[in-house]
Amino acid sequence: MSEHGCPTCGRVFESRRGLGVHHSHAHDERLPNRTCAACGEEFYSEYDKKYCSDDCLDQNVSYSGSDNPNYRDAKDETACEICDAVFEYYPSEKPGKFCSDCVESESWRTPLDIDGENNPRWNGGKTTLSCDECGATFDRYPNRISSEVTFCSPDCQYEWLSDAFTGEGHPNWEGGTVGPYGKGWNAVREAALERDGYECVLCGTTADQIGRNPDVHHIVPVRAFVETPVLTERDAHTLDNVVSLCPSCHRKAEFGRVSREALRWRVGHCGGVGEYTRSGPISTESAV
Repeated sequence: MSEHGCPTCGRVFESRRGLGVHHSHAHDERLPNRTCAACGEEFYSEYDKKYCSDDCLDQNVSYSGSDNPNYRDAKDETACEICDAVFEYYPSEKPGKFCSDCVESESWRTPLDIDGENNPRWNGGKTTLSCDECGATFDRYPNRISSEVTFCSPDCQYEWLSDAFTGEGHPNWEGGTVGPYGKGWNAVREAALERDGYECVLCGTTADQIGRNPDVHHIVPVRAFVETPVLTERDAHTLDNVVSLCPSCHRKAEFGRVSREALRWRVGHCGGVGEYTRSGPISTESAV
């Protein structure tokens, strides 16, 4: 049985492994297990390694040509498809077609043709249309036609909208007015203004503050009388059915923010307590 002596302290071990374990623990250094193929110096490495350092590796290994780990054979020669010049290229790259001079020049490149039918978004080209306002013909791409009604210009569109959304064409149309109020209206209007002192019965705004006479509002709308089979608009023109209001209070009454009872009480035709005072509303409720 061979013996292995420690090079540092001289202690003898029966195996190489025992010596290695001793030297690592006792002397905090691992014993060499490799010999450099270049300089012959012994060194330690956990994996199979031929050279002790990068210097030895660089001196003995060439990375050119076939010695390169990524070597895939030498360059090939070919002729440029544009100028016929012979040039070299690596087969591992794209197939050689153009020399470096032609690649750097943009004059040989063919512009991409994307006009008309060659465009990937082509869907037939422009369509000839007729303006729904003035009747003029014009061309427009299909993707810019968003409705059944088409116009040649914004001005024609505005004119058409102005006509189409007037009266019954407006989305908020509710039947329009009942026409002229007929006989009796002017007289009852003047009587209501005089009775109410030419001021709003709700907030007290005077004609001088408004700049004109207050509005005279029908407590029960004229339309309600017209829609009945036995009454006409003239039946709505009674002094107990009209009241003087400033424009602001008139809008509140039209939109149901002042009850009919409150308005009747203001003109002295209802014995209940009104919902409004001269300083403003105490409470609001929809029209009855």
